[in-house]
Amino acid sequence: MDLFTPVLHALATAGAMAWEILWPLILGFALSGVVQALVRREHVTRLLSGDSPRALAAATGLGAASSSCSYAAVALARSLFRKGASFASAMAFEIASTNLVIELGIILALLMGWQFTLAEFIGGPIMIVLVALFFRFWMRGKIVDAARAQAEKGIAGFMEGHAAMDMSVQGEGSFWARLFSRRGLDSVAAYFVMDWAAVWKDILGGLLIAGAFAAWVPTQWLRAFFFEGSPVLAAIWGPLIGPVIAMLSFVCSVGNVPLAAVLWNGGISFGGVASFIFADLIVIPVILIYRKYYGGRAALRITATFYLAMVLAGYAVEALFAFTGLTPGTRSATVTEASVSWNYTTWLNIAFLALAVLLLVRFFMNGGMEMLKMMGGSPDEHEHGGSDEDHGQDSGPGGRGQQGHRQVNDQRPQRPHGHGGQHHGH
Repeated sequence: MDLFTPVLHALATAGAMAWEILWPLILGFALSGVVQALVRREHVTRLLSGDSPRALAAATGLGAASSSCSYAAVALARSLFRKGASFASAMAFEIASTNLVIELGIILALLMGWQFTLAEFIGGPIMIVLVALFFRFWMRGKIVDAARAQAEKGIAGFMEGHAAMDMSVQGEGSFWARLFSRRGLDSVAAYFVMDWAAVWKDILGGLLIAGAFAAWVPTQWLRAFFFEGSPVLAAIWGPLIGPVIAMLSFVCSVGNVPLAAVLWNGGISFGGVASFIFADLIVIPVILIYRKYYGGRAALRITATFYLAMVLAGYAVEALFAFTGLTPGTRSATVTEASVSWNYTTWLNIAFLALAVLLLVRFFMNGGMEMLKMMGGSPDEHEHGGSDEDHGQDSGPGGRGQQGHRQVNDQRPQRPHGHGGQHHGH
């Protein structure tokens, strides 16, 4: 038997998917970079100090504007919790910064249909509300105190430096003036490249897994597994099994969209797709990080709470879209039908690749390699040392050196500080 043919088939499928989603990814990360560069995030911890509707709404909005890979989002949530944010608000920020972000919505709309984007932006807030309610019963008292004590140890997880960097442009002026200023463009380039650096492994992993599924797993097997022939069973089973598949796939962030497309074409329910995409925050590597950050008991409760909220949000999306007649009537996600040809996708890829090259060049011309080296490490390595406010310095691109002692290149985004009025936004 020729073992190379099925492997080549899977790789070719993954490559075709990558080509199909390339320009939407570049567009999404570029828009995300603009938002992160220009949205001011002063006094974040103060806004997230409770679990009131106002605090949760602030956490959701700030999280959606602070696009992150799942690992950086988890690290940033721990940082906010250590600074005084409530556990519920920190988790709401974490959920929003991976599930309510620009790039995810664009990819879902272009490759699976606008209904999936709408489902994500309806189901995400539902999940946040459910998590906050569950935490009132299951995450309080001694277990929260123990989680905070564990968090204060500052045990390193993953992407700590990426989570800590705040390069937003804090000066005065209109949106467009700040965007097209030298510092604004430097900040957009920095966020763009670093977001890619944080998630490229997840995107590649998701494409390879999706390619293998599409090439090797017979569609009739998937349809039988997801009970496609029985609408009621499928609606019940999909949101229950979706997060489990996500946990075992080890893929998070936007990298799970190609696999979501394969599962949708294979028969999983609409609500099952939503719960699968939500589950990037309970993949096994992230659960192990929760254990490091908050201790074993808290990690188990976070995982169980997230899973239950994902399932219920999936059911809510399933019921709402069925009631309104918005559930897609066909299973033809574009990503699983992808092929490389000279069409509008190719032209768009060429145009957006040119944009990506310009941002890459700007990033590396302004100290980008040093910033990439700072993406890992210990959280305390990035959070100690006093704030820019304390020393009268600017924390955005083009600011001066740490603590006002070291003169640096005027265009280079600087290492952020964790205390003071301007908190981490990424």
